[in-house]
Amino acid sequence: MSNIYIGYHFTIEPLELGSEILIAELGEKAFESFIETETGISAFVQKDLWSENILEDIQILENPEFKIDYTFEEIEQVNWNEEWEKNFEPIDVDGKCHVRAPFHEKTNAEYDIVIEPKMSFGTGHHETTHMMIQHLLETDLVGKKTLDMGCGTAILAILAEMKGAQPIDAIDIDNWCYLNSIENAERNNCKHISVYEGDASLLDGKKYDVIIANINRNILLNDMQQYVACLNENGILFLSGFYTEDIPMISESCTSKGLTYVKQFERNNWVALKFVK
Repeated sequence: MSNIYIGYHFTIEPLELGSEILIAELGEKAFESFIETETGISAFVQKDLWSENILEDIQILENPEFKIDYTFEEIEQVNWNEEWEKNFEPIDVDGKCHVRAPFHEKTNAEYDIVIEPKMSFGTGHHETTHMMIQHLLETDLVGKKTLDMGCGTAILAILAEMKGAQPIDAIDIDNWCYLNSIENAERNNCKHISVYEGDASLLDGKKYDVIIANINRNILLNDMQQYVACLNENGILFLSGFYTEDIPMISESCTSKGLTYVKQFERNNWVALKFVK
């Protein structure tokens, strides 16, 4: 693996929505790391996988609704910890759950989670992760067999274990997320989390009391039947990774498969829904 990276530094207006779309589109390319900045994002790709026309099919760059400028540079030996340290602030969810990097001081929060985010999603800063944490904080998870689908950093699986869930499966299709989830589970002394690399095809024949799926609308809709099939009677399904305008489509998919809507959290146009079987 090359240690030389090409770093792209984007300034984006409007920032929030533009960053989300740009990260999603760059993620389809060979970009493997994203760091949010005050004015946009920085994105990194190994030089071996880079070409001058790598941004050619990135549609948001042509979209007149967004103003996006960028520079790029060659970077040797990226120190990811240093990059994250510059950009990663600890977060607090409802005074109960504190998410921090190893270089932050411990607090007295009931649930203190240490995440080395590296290049994975799921630091708790994103609205969807924040709301999923809120859902889990409200839920009795003791002894519940739990699935964290699209686990990213495994932050939600880690919180589930801290709240008494077991056993827990954490699944992500991305190799970096898979490796990072294993590290983070160990870092938080988790004993009941099994991490797998793959997609919903790994769910065949499995059964869960709680399923957490923070992915994106299209994958959720595509895999919904498998989630419902895996859910035990009275089981809970938490869904996030989509916008308020996507609620009717997601809800229809769930209720048509026998699930009942319970509640939702909304945050900056993002939403996290709770259903029961």
